[in-house]
Amino acid sequence: MKIERFSSFTGMSIVDDAASPVPTAVPFGELAIEARALVKRFDGFTAVDGVDISVPRGAIYGILGPNGAGKTTTLRMLLGIIDPDSGYRRVLGHERPTEVARRIGYLPEERGLYPAMKATEAIAFLAALRGVPLKDGRRRGRELLEEHGLGYAADRQIRQLSKGMAQQVQLLGTLVHNPDLVVFDEPFSGLDALNQGKLERMIRSLAERGTTVIFSTHVIAHAERLCDQIAIIAGGKVPFAGPVDAARDRLRPQVRLETRAIDGLWRAALPTDARHEGKFWYFTLPESGVEPLLRALIEGNAGILSLSIERPGLHDAFVAIAGEAAARALEETPEPAIERKGRR
Repeated sequence: MKIERFSSFTGMSIVDDAASPVPTAVPFGELAIEARALVKRFDGFTAVDGVDISVPRGAIYGILGPNGAGKTTTLRMLLGIIDPDSGYRRVLGHERPTEVARRIGYLPEERGLYPAMKATEAIAFLAALRGVPLKDGRRRGRELLEEHGLGYAADRQIRQLSKGMAQQVQLLGTLVHNPDLVVFDEPFSGLDALNQGKLERMIRSLAERGTTVIFSTHVIAHAERLCDQIAIIAGGKVPFAGPVDAARDRLRPQVRLETRAIDGLWRAALPTDARHEGKFWYFTLPESGVEPLLRALIEGNAGILSLSIERPGLHDAFVAIAGEAAARALEETPEPAIERKGRR
């Protein structure tokens, strides 16, 4: 008998909400961000419709949804760049986010640096916007560039850098003032696989130092690998907010079974919705768990050749929570145009 796990499966079954894990409430004093019933309309269109978010201090928190779902609008309201039409928000203990702007690092979706500036000067300029003296900003800028393997580009103009390198410079400018809270809007867009990996390691490093990181993304893999908690957003609403595991646990694990025997009393142990395809049986793991199933298969002389159990992934959870239309929109979301030379 061989027991293994595999990672691609379909036909997930949704667990009744009453049996689903309920995200643990976080005490107010431990929240970096708290938002309740945020609403924002533009020319009669409701972009954000009653969003609730609670981001614990030191967490990596993802806002996951397709283009146009309301991710950027939500982040801008949390930062105080725009005000909600109604609702409540508190950031780092303040109801007016602009009062703590110097403790926040923000990387917007539309990137842009002055192309004539040298890399060090660009970082120092962004630091100055957060109250860091230019002299200190230049020093920290060089240190960050060296630390991240870009020391050789410290005195190059932004226009002389590749797009990926320019993005890294702006990213370092977001972190140069050692913020308590970092907000990234689609930070992985436009980065190649190597630089995406570097950014993931940087995000983990920030969290290990106690920095709270919140980022928006339309790529499920980044959220699944990085996030402690997520908010799924679709059509301006948040149908789920909480731990990633709680989202995945909305679905029952799936079983793939291969037996030597074709028929026998053991068949009664399989759920009524089990389907037989080729050599394998596919079905939802019974709520009683795998042990009673194994016992029935062994005692019934099924002759187990292989038994694989897959815990649902975040993609399956997203489909179950937000719906297939939102999942299709998520997959079809294009990479945004991110190069905006000469703009800030």
